[in-house]
Parts: sequence; C-alpha cells; structure tokens
Amino acid sequence: MVEGFVKIGEVDDFPVRSMRRVQVGDRTIVLANIDGRLYAFSNSCTHRGGPLDEGELDGNVVICPLHGGQFDVRTGKAVSPPPAKDLVVYDVQVQGSDVLVKR
Repeated sequence: MVEGFVKIGEVDDFPVRSMRRVQVGDRTIVLANIDGRLYAFSNSCTHRGGPLDEGELDGNVVICPLHGGQFDVRTGKAVSPPPAKDLVVYDVQVQGSDVLVKR
C-alpha cells in the first residue's frame, strides 16, 4: 500500500460513468469514474451542503441535487452558480485492482 493512502474499494466497485459515496476517516467523499479514470471530491456542495453523491453526473460535471450548482469533478472547480467556492479534491491511485485515496 502507498504511504498516506487508504484503500476504499476495488476498480470494479466504481463502474464507468458512475459516482459512489465512501467514508475516509471522518470525511465523506465521492468517487466518480469518468471514462475509466477515477476522481475523488468532497460530497458536500459548497453552496448549501447538498449531497453531491445524490446529484447527476453529466460528462465530467457533477450537478448538485438541491440548487443545480455544477463542479468539474476532475479539478473541483465550481463551473456554474450558485456555488462560488471550489470543492476539495483528493488524490486517487489504482494499484492492481485496489483503489486508494489520499488520507
């Protein structure tokens, strides 16, 4: 295992064009599979705390289910209002079939 990373599942747990909520310590994060590449980001919308794992994934953008705010899951950047603040993103590594996220 890579130092500073924790296993959160296996590659098959995260199908292409899907999102899944996972717990890493005291943080709730979302893993999104965009065309076979995994991205991890905070589950809480920076506008009003909406649960992004319950939102819609449109290409590389997650849409908050509460007020429609949009974020680029690859960078965490807010790309459509109402959120003005970007999401926290986390490093992801794949080792064999294991998916690891930085603590």
